Amino acid sequence: MGRRWDVGSSWAASIALGAAGLSVVPLGARPALPMTLYDFEACPFCRRVRSALTVLDLDVIIKPCPQGGTRFRGELTKVGGKMRVPYLIDPNANVALYESADIVAHLFKSYGVAEPPVWFTVPGLAVGTGSIASGARLGRGTRARPSTAPEKMLELWSIEASPYSRLVREVLCELELPYLLHNIGKGSPRKKLLKQRAGSSMAPYIFDPNTGREMHESADIIAYLESTYGA
Repeated sequence: MGRRWDVGSSWAASIALGAAGLSVVPLGARPALPMTLYDFEACPFCRRVRSALTVLDLDVIIKPCPQGGTRFRGELTKVGGKMRVPYLIDPNANVALYESADIVAHLFKSYGVAEPPVWFTVPGLAVGTGSIASGARLGRGTRARPSTAPEKMLELWSIEASPYSRLVREVLCELELPYLLHNIGKGSPRKKLLKQRAGSSMAPYIFDPNTGREMHESADIIAYLESTYGA
């Protein structure tokens, strides 16, 4: 599939999701320790959680668990008791949760100042639109592909609703590459920090501590990930 199709279908996925996972809402307390999320990119329930993380301007360690994956699925079964995503571990509250609705409720209660927006709470809305978005991408971000595991965790600055960020997250998921996800939705106070570091606050932006490489542009990032870690 060509780049033009990739970008167009990712835009279609973002349109299906509307404004979900785009803009930051009023923020509450900030977690002192990083949370961990086991997920895979195309899962609509996982997308619901990642959207909440974006609007609450929260970082999270992503451990991808795509179908057929071998890197983190066994680990998830060991720590959680079953192979099911999403699964969030929040050491700040000493909680670990499976259900996306329970995870979203916890995140807004702990790190927001208001109830979750309607998109997160109306039964079937988040999952339904998330399923349409996954359909638009024809299963990208669902299945594992052979890869080389990095010694150190990568870092990605991303917006859940961004079609270009999605393209990068899909490849990270398929290659089972763990990464620290920095969410920088519209209105994020951390955009200034990214601009100071990278010269631009645009997402996606990636840093690989294993090679020292840092870059914008989804096409360049994807080419780098494939050539460095793909089979």
